[in-house]
Parts: sequence; structure tokens; C-alpha cells
Amino acid sequence: QVQLVESGGGLVQAGGSLRLSCAASGRTFSGYDMGWFRQAPGKEREFVATIRWNDGNTYYAGSVKGRFTISRDNAKNTVYLQMNSLRPEDTAVYYCGASVPSYTFRVTPNAYTYWGQGTQVTVSS
Repeated sequence: QVQLVESGGGLVQAGGSLRLSCAASGRTFSGYDMGWFRQAPGKEREFVATIRWNDGNTYYAGSVKGRFTISRDNAKNTVYLQMNSLRPEDTAVYYCGASVPSYTFRVTPNAYTYWGQGTQVTVSS
């Protein structure tokens, strides 16, 4: 079992920045690919970014590429999502997920085994 706890959400004006954290406990964190997803009211959970365990490579949704950066610190069992140039359409609950490692990028929610409880991000115009 892996337990995930997100933090760092909040209210920010358009153009601002936030850094989300996802702290893991339980089984070895470094053995998992990690991803960030988000879900706005009335919408399905959508992929934001992922980072692979085996090589540290990253992949982003087109809507956030160039604005968001995913990173991980295996020593701290934590994955981060640095969000810059935030837009009102980025408003959502943000979730981190853990997936068994793969040589492909996991971009669908059903590829992830463990999830956190989510953290709200609200961007005002």
C-alpha cells in the first residue's frame, strides 16, 4: 500500500504560481511512476503531468506544457507540481497518483493504483 497526501493548493490570481506537493508513505515510493491529474466540477478527471521512476523522464498535457513542471525527490518521498502562469481554466481539484513503473507514459486515471485525497486550486480572473 502507498498512501498519498497532497498539499499546496489555494486561491491565486491569474498569472500567479503555486507549488503542489504529494507526500507518499507506505511501500517504497521510488518504485512508482507518479502523475498529477485534475478534476473540475462536472468534468472527468484529466491528465496533467507524469514522471517515470526508471529514467525520470516527464510528459505533460498540451494545456499545461511550458507552464507546469513535475519533479520528484525520492529521498523525501515527495512529488511536486510547480504551476506558473496560472489561468482560470486551471481551476480544479488536483490529485496525485502512483502507478507501477512503465516504459510508456501513463496518461489515463485507470493506469494508477493509488490516489491522494486531492487539493483545491482556484484561479481568479
